[in-house]
Amino acid sequence: MEDISPASLKAILHSKRANLYYLEHCRVLVNGGRVEYVTDEGKRSLYWNIPIANTTSILLGTGTSITQAAMRELAKAGVLVGFCGGGGTPLFSANEVDVEAIWFSPQSEYRPTEYLQYWVRFWFDDALRLAAAQAFQRERLARIGQWWTDNRALRDAGFDVSDEKLDAALRASGLRIEAAADNTELLTEEGRLTKQLYRLAVQATKYGEFTRAKRGTGVDPANRFLDHGNYLAYGLGATATWVLGLPHGLAVLHGKTRRGGLVFDVADLIKDAVILPQAFVSAMRGDDEQAFRRACIEQLTKAEALDFMIDTLKEVSFRLGRDASSIGDEAS
Repeated sequence: MEDISPASLKAILHSKRANLYYLEHCRVLVNGGRVEYVTDEGKRSLYWNIPIANTTSILLGTGTSITQAAMRELAKAGVLVGFCGGGGTPLFSANEVDVEAIWFSPQSEYRPTEYLQYWVRFWFDDALRLAAAQAFQRERLARIGQWWTDNRALRDAGFDVSDEKLDAALRASGLRIEAAADNTELLTEEGRLTKQLYRLAVQATKYGEFTRAKRGTGVDPANRFLDHGNYLAYGLGATATWVLGLPHGLAVLHGKTRRGGLVFDVADLIKDAVILPQAFVSAMRGDDEQAFRRACIEQLTKAEALDFMIDTLKEVSFRLGRDASSIGDEAS
């Protein structure tokens, strides 16, 4: 009879889990492979196990801290984590954690719902949702063309891209975007253009051989920097959607494969424009992770990336929300 390892067992359904923890004046960490909370009693530290496979939520109250390793294990187990005041109220911040990244949205029930109302007017219409995705892609192309050719800092850093090749690639992609009949074609074109941009960036920096590989062992610096920088873009995307009150699940392009699809839609507005060239520049320069992150933040600030994301979301929601209202009026 074969042994059954704990990893091969199915996770307990959330509806069947028994535990919700409220913790205060303690530290949550990983100890010996288990998630535990530590309390101090005199000169002794007492460790208490948290059965994460049978836990739904953990509320962290006054005087608590949690380690990155503990958050990673809680993410794997699908445990919701929230930060709160004494006694469990008020709830300051909470979100379901993801294995790759953790976004905590401040809990505010008084944000305006204007943009959400416009967004949901068109979101349930397949044609209008495709139109929104195409609008995002058009803005993405415009930002790439502007940032790659008009950025003196990139030029000074050795990013000497061929304007003719870049313009040809963007124009061809623009035609395919307008002709896309559905999201599948649009996603295919998005990936095709990104591969072209990798080639142009390799040529611009004389990087040598490059194949995109995510989070693998032994990957080259450009790949590591692309992963690192993209998560900075995801953080801005999450911020932009929170500011306007748009749920991450109401994606227009990436929603079928990713739970937080709208964050990825919004991040794509600036990922290839700002993060991609900086990744190759920093790799050729021999930057470490800290220097690369600092360069990315400087470039994102200079590009006014967050303003650009918010303005694009607002423009798309207003324009297509009004279109949906006009279609509804005509139908009635």
